[in-house]
Order: sequence, then structure tokens, then C-alpha cells
Amino acid sequence: MKLKFFKKSFYESYSISLIDLSEFAEQNRVRIKIVSPFICLFGVVCFIATIILHYHNLQEQIVSLLYFGIYAITALISYIFSSKIKNCPKEKAVILKNIPLYSLFYETLLASLYNFYFLNQPFNGFIIFCLICCIVLNLFSFAPLLFFLGQIIVFSFMANRLYTNFGFTGFFDAAMITIVIFCLMLYKRKTEKKSIQFAKKQKTRLMAKTFGNFTLIYDNKVVKFSRTKSNELLGYLVYKNGTSVNTKELINVLWGDYADSSRYGSNLRNLIVDIKHTFCELEIHDFFIAEYNNFRINPKSLKCDYYDLLSGDMDAKNNFTGEFMSQYSWAEEVAGFLEMKILK
Repeated sequence: MKLKFFKKSFYESYSISLIDLSEFAEQNRVRIKIVSPFICLFGVVCFIATIILHYHNLQEQIVSLLYFGIYAITALISYIFSSKIKNCPKEKAVILKNIPLYSLFYETLLASLYNFYFLNQPFNGFIIFCLICCIVLNLFSFAPLLFFLGQIIVFSFMANRLYTNFGFTGFFDAAMITIVIFCLMLYKRKTEKKSIQFAKKQKTRLMAKTFGNFTLIYDNKVVKFSRTKSNELLGYLVYKNGTSVNTKELINVLWGDYADSSRYGSNLRNLIVDIKHTFCELEIHDFFIAEYNNFRINPKSLKCDYYDLLSGDMDAKNNFTGEFMSQYSWAEEVAGFLEMKILK
């Protein structure tokens, strides 16, 4: 009975549906795309350094060379993969977009064991283990059970030597740190669930009309920006349906395919400031997301006729008359796509 109660409590507090997690999956994808080149570079540098420092006895360094080589290759594959899956279907996003994250996380946990056992540096190995968990905790959205699985496996391998090298007090401190990190993961997960619930509540107040001209409405009033291009920028992000768009793509959309990034970069920054300022005044939260020169909107916060049509809603299909964000030239092809979708 207690077990059922615990499962129910855990589910209510920390469980998030796969569709709702698609927003966090995109966030993970963008961050892995940025982090993975540095991890790859680290692996390559360590591989080369190992060869230079131990060229007289390379046979004894086979394990290290294999490890650093695999580490660099995995990071490179993660970068390529995270770039290729940018526009994958939402129902598959949580699995596909998180593959690079989980691969690098578990591989980096192995790095702590590598230091702990192969380099015979228990203290350094445990510190790496803690750092990796804390970095993942701060930068990424992670499933609690998968995070805990990685923690418990690595700590189990370390437990005996932690006790041997640092005594009962050291072992107890290490165990407490591991538990605290996991508790922080649960707290973060609960915060993420609350943000999703807030977004769904905000959805009843925030609406985008895309059939005809693009119009953003909040509390039954049209949202007006200081700059004309701000509305177009937001319209394009609504069209992208939560997928991240980088600076170069936005500049090309707003000012043409041959627009100079260095020239129009400041113009784009002004639009970003305008949008943030407008949303701040209206108290619209967690909708427009800007990170690492990548921009997107959270579609969970928005009621939109375009999204309804994509999901197969009959009212949205009946309301579509062949016009989609008519004031923007880049939207003409989208209108044709939607017409074909309705015909099918």
C-alpha cells in the first residue's frame, strides 16, 4: 500500500508527458550542440598529449588512447546528430534530441571511473563525478530515474575504494553529496513541471492568428511592438513551432538571403530587446526564449490556429482559406503546404 502511495506521489510531482518534454528536449539539443565541440577538442588534445608524453611506451597507454579517442568521436557525432535532428517530429523529439545528452553524460561518468581506477586518483575521480552531475543539473533537463541510474552505478563502483582511501567519514560525506545532488535534480524536475503548468495556464490568454495576417493577441488585445520587424520575427518563430532558429537564419528571413550578418546584427539585437521589453511589460513569461544566439518560442504557452491545423483540428481546417501570414513573403510556401495538407 505504501509502495503504491509512493509511486502515485512521485508520478504527481515529477512525471511529465513526452509531448510536454519536447520543449526541454529542444533546449538540451541546442546546448549539446554548443558544448560538444569543446568536449571533442578536449578529447583530441588529451589524445595528442598522451602520444607526445608517452611515445616511448605507447603500448602501456592503449586504454588511455582508446578512451580519449572514443570520447572525441562521441562528442563529434553528438554535434553532428544534434544538428541533423533540429526539425524532428515532436512525438519523437524527447528520445532523439536527448540521445547526444545521455551519451555524453554516461561517457563522462566513465571519465570519473577512469581517473578513479586507471589513473589511481580516487579523490580526483570523485570530484569529476560530482562536477559532471552538477553541470548536467544546471544546464540540462534530465529524467530523474536516468540521472539516478548513472549516479548509483558509478557510486557503487567507487564505494569500496572511497571507504578504503578516506575512511568511514569520507565515504559518508561522499554518499551524502550524491544524495543531495539527486534531491536537487528532483527539485529541478518539480520546477520544470510547474513551468509547464504555468505555460498551459497562460495559453488561455495568449493567442496567435496566422490565417490571413499574423496577429498576436494577449488578454483579447493585440500585442503591439515598437519596431515593425519585431512582429515578423515573432511570426517566423511561431511558424517554426518551437524549433530553435539561429541569428544568421533570422537575418536572412527578415532582410534577405544576402543580408550581411555584421551589418544587420545590431538591428536584430534591437528587435530582441523590443520583444523582451514588450513581453515584460505585459507580464508574458516563458514564451520567447533566447539562448546562445538561438531563438524560439514555447508553443505550449500559445493558442494558435496554425498549430490546431497541424494537429488535425477540423475547425482550423475549415477556417483556413489559403492565406497564411499574408504580410510576409517567406510565408507563401507555407500556405501552399497547408493547402496540400488539407487536401490530403
